[in-house]
Amino acid sequence: MVPMPSTEYSRAEQAQLLCIARSSISEGVRTGRPISVDTRDLPAALQALRCTFVTLLRDGELRGCTGSMEPVQPLAVDVAMVACQTALSDPRFYPVQAEEISEINIEVSILSPLEALPVSSEADLLARLRPGIDGLVLELGPRRATFLPKVWETLPDPRDFVGELKRKAGLPRDFTWFHAEACP
Repeated sequence: MVPMPSTEYSRAEQAQLLCIARSSISEGVRTGRPISVDTRDLPAALQALRCTFVTLLRDGELRGCTGSMEPVQPLAVDVAMVACQTALSDPRFYPVQAEEISEINIEVSILSPLEALPVSSEADLLARLRPGIDGLVLELGPRRATFLPKVWETLPDPRDFVGELKRKAGLPRDFTWFHAEACP
């Protein structure tokens, strides 16, 4: 599956989403719950069902990144929930503390719907990936890992991109999940 970033939002809508994210993080740190978002007065684009990822950075270093992969709630609501989840529940980090909030930079990624990427081999996958454009979701049984297109900035080689995504899913970098089977 390939998630791709969306560029269909105005600067005002983007600013509104960042405000929702920051408010939800503050509320989450204070109460353990995200803010409640009333979508009735929001622009239609922020009411659409969308998937989001929220990335938190402190002093340029990753401080959390989680997201949603199924569009089941309005975008503004999803941003509020994912921002709070990222601040409090990313298992790689301790929960964000109140004194950190002003020092945290927030990035909100809005994903377009996932698109299946049928491939016949890992070589086929590597050849079809578009560095800097495609994100990738790797699913194998209960294991699932996602890289957003921004990850290409630190892993520009498709082989490294896929290898590190396998590691993120708890698999060895050289793990091969493609099997050729003849059908009678």
